[in-house]
Amino acid sequence: MTQAPAPVAIRRQMVPVYGAGFVTAFGAHAVAANLGRYTLGHHGSLWELGLLLGIYDGAEVVLKPVFGALADRAGAKPVMIGGLVLFAAASAAFVIGGDPHLLTAVRLAQGTGAAAFSPAAAAAVAALGGRKRTGRLFGGYGGAKGAGYLAGPIAGGALVAAGGYGALFATLAVIAAGTAAAVAVLVPHARPTPRTSEAPGLGRRLTSAAFLQPVLLLAAAAAALSAGVGFLPVLAGQHRLGPIAAGALVSLLAAAAAVLQPVAGRRIDDGRLSPAVAAAALAVCAAGFLLALTGLPGLIAGAILIGAGVATATPAGFARLAATTPPGQLGRTMGTAEAGREVGDAGGPLLVGAFGLISLTTGLGALAAALLACAALAAPRNRTSLPPSAHPSAGPPPPHTHTHTHTHTHTRGETGPNGHPTDYRQRPGATGPR
Repeated sequence: MTQAPAPVAIRRQMVPVYGAGFVTAFGAHAVAANLGRYTLGHHGSLWELGLLLGIYDGAEVVLKPVFGALADRAGAKPVMIGGLVLFAAASAAFVIGGDPHLLTAVRLAQGTGAAAFSPAAAAAVAALGGRKRTGRLFGGYGGAKGAGYLAGPIAGGALVAAGGYGALFATLAVIAAGTAAAVAVLVPHARPTPRTSEAPGLGRRLTSAAFLQPVLLLAAAAAALSAGVGFLPVLAGQHRLGPIAAGALVSLLAAAAAVLQPVAGRRIDDGRLSPAVAAAALAVCAAGFLLALTGLPGLIAGAILIGAGVATATPAGFARLAATTPPGQLGRTMGTAEAGREVGDAGGPLLVGAFGLISLTTGLGALAAALLACAALAAPRNRTSLPPSAHPSAGPPPPHTHTHTHTHTHTRGETGPNGHPTDYRQRPGATGPR
């Protein structure tokens, strides 16, 4: 039996994993925020701009489940390193080539790299978190991605202004290559876990409530975040706020989501944030959108509420997935869940835009209604008490004795992969990296 890594060792191992989350968020938003000026400056069309914006996310949606399955077979570490190296090589190719026509291929390769290291990083977080630290590690991972979303447009614009688009892509190449080297040195290699006969088939796993509910939670939170980033500036314009004030509003939303995710993660691990409360965070997002329609003070308060709701729902969704997934299926589960998040990321703005043909108030109202429906669907159906052995203050479990007493104290949440109830912090078979 291997000894679990000490918290200090886990924190050191998690630094490059957090770095991978930052790379995918920073790379996506730093380039996307500056693509319009580059494309139209080289006499491209709006169609070309839309293609460049969509091809990155499209590669992620299609390929994340594929690379997640590869992570289960080969291990998360080599898939993470390969994806980061591909991302760095694609960015460097644009710097060396300097041809605007290469941009489509570069964005496709960057998206493919992100599709590889994102689910592998999520699987590594789940493995390193083990039984007691999954929530806070996913909170930290989400916070790192939030920092990338926040810094990407600002830093990307500054790099383009200082040294052109070559400086932006060179910076992305250096960051991704440095993160790949850190992963190679610091992240332990966990042997792939062979699938046992007790583990459910992947098809049955992906159609169970234990999978669909947290993925719905993640997708709805992503929809709220993307719609907030896209449409709160429109509301700001209606209140005669300039682009700087509108950008500050988006930064406020993103900062709330980034800063509060680690806080929510710690509360999950401490047993102070139940799955039902996490699902209710979607209702907080809905209230934020409705509040934003009431005026300028409501717009500011709404941005904070949306960020807080996203910060609560996101680590909770990942923690629920980690708690109910057999170790041998972590990569595929996280890859499919990440693809579901991408669907929500695109679906939120589309929903607002479709109903926005009537009015923006109607569009945001429709999104709020959808978030409330998702909150009801994502809430677990069974709520039971937490066993004493699962509390952080509890001592080691008592020795196993053979008894025929059928009185059990169940954990709260979903049913685990072997039919046993589970909570956020008790994933069956999770022993950490080997």
